[in-house]
Amino acid sequence: MSQDPILLIGGSGIVGRWAARFLRAAHPDVPLLIGGRDLAKADEAAAEIGNAEAASIDLAAADLGLGERPVSAVAIFFTDTTIAALRFAQARGVPYISISPAIHEVGPDVAAYMHKPDAAPVVLGTEWLVGATTIPALEFAREFSRIDDIRIGALLDEQDEGGPAAFADLERQTQAIPAVLARRDGAWFWRTGDDAKAEFRAADGTMVEASALSPHDVVGLATVTGAPNVEFNLAIGVSSTRRRGEPMSTEIIIELAGEDHAGRPLRTRHAVVHPEGQMPLTGFGVAMVLERLTGVDGNPATPPGLYFPYQLLEPTAYFTRLEQMGGKVLKLEVL
Repeated sequence: MSQDPILLIGGSGIVGRWAARFLRAAHPDVPLLIGGRDLAKADEAAAEIGNAEAASIDLAAADLGLGERPVSAVAIFFTDTTIAALRFAQARGVPYISISPAIHEVGPDVAAYMHKPDAAPVVLGTEWLVGATTIPALEFAREFSRIDDIRIGALLDEQDEGGPAAFADLERQTQAIPAVLARRDGAWFWRTGDDAKAEFRAADGTMVEASALSPHDVVGLATVTGAPNVEFNLAIGVSSTRRRGEPMSTEIIIELAGEDHAGRPLRTRHAVVHPEGQMPLTGFGVAMVLERLTGVDGNPATPPGLYFPYQLLEPTAYFTRLEQMGGKVLKLEVL
């Protein structure tokens, strides 16, 4: 039985190409439709990936300019302020994932879902690197009977360049947002001014200066674990590998504190690292989510609902493939 293509809007960009490569490597027969505003660039990406076609996308059109052409899922890799792609997916009854809207921007997506909750699965994918933080954190949380504190520190190497859409998203989320959501003593609050400044230790123990950020990991991890204190901080500078004279990498520091299952105080510290930076991890997460949504992973397709990526991805499969694509999970000394 032939499958309709998965539509990747912005699939010719850096993250989109990574997602397409991972899908192609894992599923050679699944057709892909590389959508974008620049048809020549989309054609180039489609030729590179194989078993893929290019399409010109018009977000001002209800059919995105695709006419009656069928698709099996929609992923969008930049901020769509019109939510045209989501409305298209709902009209077609196919799964949808976006990875750009920040916490304060998800209202339109959530409202669209609430008005058509049975139309299709909708994934709010703006977790940090699409599951690379939440899935490991929730696995580490199994050691605890109670978690009091979750502190996430993401370190982007200053040489870790993304495309223009990724840069625009990061600039918007780090400079244009006046306050950042966090949880303290069980209450949600907005970090501003000096309270939005932070520091954390990188994987090699070096203290780095950081700024507050609130990807969806903050609300997701707080809700699942019940931790009364949750915060996320982002640093941009020199990664631990480059300080050792090696090529740059990206790293996520996950620190948990609470009690173990015997009632004793417990603190853990781990790092998730990838030697090629943030873009492969993000594309990898999107690819795995699309596999799960469409059922090309061999399991039943995901039913309609509103999801975060960590609710869809099975940890063992995620860690296995993370290792296969060069990622590492490190247990660090608690300092």
